[in-house]
Amino acid sequence: MELLDIRDLNGRTTGEVKDRKKVHEEGDIHGTSHVFILRENKEEPDGLPELLLQKRSEGKDSFPGCYDISSAGHIPAGDDYLESALRELEEELGIIAGPEELTFIGFHEGYAEEIFYGKPFINHEISKVYIYTGFVDINNLKLQKEEVESVKWMGLQECLEKVRKGDPAYILFPRELEMIENYWKTQRA
Repeated sequence: MELLDIRDLNGRTTGEVKDRKKVHEEGDIHGTSHVFILRENKEEPDGLPELLLQKRSEGKDSFPGCYDISSAGHIPAGDDYLESALRELEEELGIIAGPEELTFIGFHEGYAEEIFYGKPFINHEISKVYIYTGFVDINNLKLQKEEVESVKWMGLQECLEKVRKGDPAYILFPRELEMIENYWKTQRA
């Protein structure tokens, strides 16, 4: 049983704790950490980076086999966003990073209702979105097979286009990709 803190729209805990399965049945607001791994993309005329996408394992309870954020996870009850972000990076990809290596770029409220394996799945999350720009060789990553089938680099612009067109293989939130684009342009100006 995975317990999650129920949160308000500002990402603060309410004092209520529920099982993850129940949270997604009832659509409770919960916390997630989203880490996007970026690298320079010298071939991109607009100067936007490439981002590392993970392909979710076929056994996942939601969006199996789809491309998603580099590393992400629910915030277990009692944990905080940054602690969870660092743990997920290590568990899912084998990347050991320090708190100073993640750059917080903002909060995002995400909402989706789907049906998986014949059951309703309601996801209402408040995410802290982070960027990691440390060197990553995808051939040396240690993928957590229960979570991650594979990884690939993709230009941010191409990813944004696929997501905006509703390509079902890409389940990222367009707003988070736009946050990355704005951050990147601001940092490179």
